[in-house]
Amino acid sequence: MTTLLMPEVDQRVLFDKEKIVSDLKKFTNSNNIISDSEGVTPYETDALSAYKQKPMIVVLPENTEEVSDILKYCNENNIKVVPRGAGTGLSGGALPLKDCVLLSLTKFKKILEVDYENRCVVTQPGVTNLSITKAVEDRGFYYAPDPSSQIACSIGGNIAENSGGVHCLKYGMTTNNVLGVEIVLMDGTILRFGGKKIESEGYDLLGLITGSEGLLGVLTEVTVKILKKPQSVKALLLGFDSIEEAGKTVSDIISGGVIPAAMEIMDKPLIKATNDYSKAGYPLDVEAILIVELDGTESEVGVLITKVEQIAQKNKVKYLRASKDDEERLRFWLGRKAAFPAIGDMSPDYLCMDGVIPRKKLPEVLKEINKLSKKYNLRVANCFHAGDGNLHPLIMFDSNIPAELKKAEDFGADILKLCVQSGGVLSGEHGIGIEKRELMCEMFNNEDIQQQLSIKKAFDEKSLLNPGKVYPILHRCAEGGKMHVKTGEEKFKDIPRF
Repeated sequence: MTTLLMPEVDQRVLFDKEKIVSDLKKFTNSNNIISDSEGVTPYETDALSAYKQKPMIVVLPENTEEVSDILKYCNENNIKVVPRGAGTGLSGGALPLKDCVLLSLTKFKKILEVDYENRCVVTQPGVTNLSITKAVEDRGFYYAPDPSSQIACSIGGNIAENSGGVHCLKYGMTTNNVLGVEIVLMDGTILRFGGKKIESEGYDLLGLITGSEGLLGVLTEVTVKILKKPQSVKALLLGFDSIEEAGKTVSDIISGGVIPAAMEIMDKPLIKATNDYSKAGYPLDVEAILIVELDGTESEVGVLITKVEQIAQKNKVKYLRASKDDEERLRFWLGRKAAFPAIGDMSPDYLCMDGVIPRKKLPEVLKEINKLSKKYNLRVANCFHAGDGNLHPLIMFDSNIPAELKKAEDFGADILKLCVQSGGVLSGEHGIGIEKRELMCEMFNNEDIQQQLSIKKAFDEKSLLNPGKVYPILHRCAEGGKMHVKTGEEKFKDIPRF
């Protein structure tokens, strides 16, 4: 065993904050620099709001050249930089350090080109996910990845986390829909990977950047693929007396050769919460609902609807309704899209977990999650992208009760270990961030992680870009993926909570 190469954050380093602010004014308008305590407070956390840390300075550059100059200056002066998009990430990937420059890309909010001939959009990274679809929908096009936060999350952040959404089953994750990027390295170098064409020669550096969580570079331009809207889209709302029956239906649909545009399951606690919150009209006398969306030509969708209905009936479906029009189809999705805010009505606080399991393991994993709920005496509600096995257990707790956050953390860690033990992975779309970094050794041994850190070093030699994220810090991964790391309060000892 060898010690990981990622350096520990040296809290003894003291910077002349006023000098750094003065120097940064050489590279961008002084109005783009925030350094007072009140001004930096909105940047102290992302959507994993249990952990908070104010940055030393916030900078909002306006163009690629400014980003390049700022990164080059920080690299030369050994100043850590944390990139930030819209701040909707759920894994603590944009959590600042107290001695960092937080680089916010919110001023990069222009769509630069809509190219219908090549079916792509060239955009700046601060543009929201949904804005891309809004820009092209009048011509019958759309952007496929659709995370629940699509009204607010930025396309740059989607690339950093390789976001998915309900339609990732048929149309893929962000990585399957990105054609090119402009990226600035920590030393100020400006590079372009990919472009408007589907394939590029050489190493797949575009694939490497997607999902890299801001550790390799800062995105300043993105080219994404847009799709023509299908002729017909219909959805089925199915209710079952057990999660097992819903899960078996999912497996039978896929094994039967049907690839829906989307398949989502919610359990009973979440059915009630979302129904109360959004008035989606879900059946309340079932243990689980399954939403299945099918798209294609009119005749194709008709055949697929019939086939899915037959599979559901074979699995003892209790409630079955097909959308009559697009308005009803969107109402089916209304509750699912509102799942996370709906939990806010049930609990003062919650942790949204993100793990992946093989589809066939769904019933047994959910049984184990319910056992863990009783063990920790914390409620949990479950929703998940059923088609690709991406689970989102929502662990409810109250931060006003001492030790409940610690219990919720431990509960979440046990869920993620369960995912890996079941043949799955630690994250489907939210990323590792600080939330899961101490669990990386559940999946990777020392050599695996050393290799990944070597790639990090090739892009960022001093490890100044988003340090402390993804990889365990000064801990060791033993053979077989067992972890020997700090847990609980020690894990985030330098990060104030609430």
